[in-house]
Amino acid sequence: MALKATIFKAELQIADMDRHYYADHSLTIARHPSETDERMMMRVLAFALNANEALTFGRGLSTDDEPDMWQKDLTGAIDLWIDVGQPDEKRILKACGRSSRVLVYCYSSTSNIWWGQTGGKVERARNLRVLNVPAESSLALAKLAQRTMQLQCTIQEGQIWMSSGEDTVQLELKTLKPFADA
Repeated sequence: MALKATIFKAELQIADMDRHYYADHSLTIARHPSETDERMMMRVLAFALNANEALTFGRGLSTDDEPDMWQKDLTGAIDLWIDVGQPDEKRILKACGRSSRVLVYCYSSTSNIWWGQTGGKVERARNLRVLNVPAESSLALAKLAQRTMQLQCTIQEGQIWMSSGEDTVQLELKTLKPFADA
């Protein structure tokens, strides 16, 4: 018998002063049985950093041809493809061919090793941006995970604060690869 996804609910308040985006989002997050709290919270963080009315979660780990989240235009063309973790270069290059912009949010203590092996193979992708979340930050973010969450995300001058009640995690992402036009 296959294990079912666990459903998490999050009320996410976003105050992104860098993008001048201020909104509340009610998120329903299906966590695959093999997904950790750390990875799920990285998806929530990626959503907060790119929040938009058209941004939606993909079908998750069980679907190879969809990202963790994406934003499509009115014609169905993919404007933004977001993956969390350490996708292989074939997946990244395929995403770059299908989408106007691709973002990868990597995390964990092995991110530098992964990027050392993958970076050279994807360096020519002009529409790719790779950001690294330090392992200690992603682990601290995982501690905020609950089945029902009230989260606040504040973004200012590249600094990110994610809080739930009295607990706050401060994050600063490191750009491993910027968009070519940046």
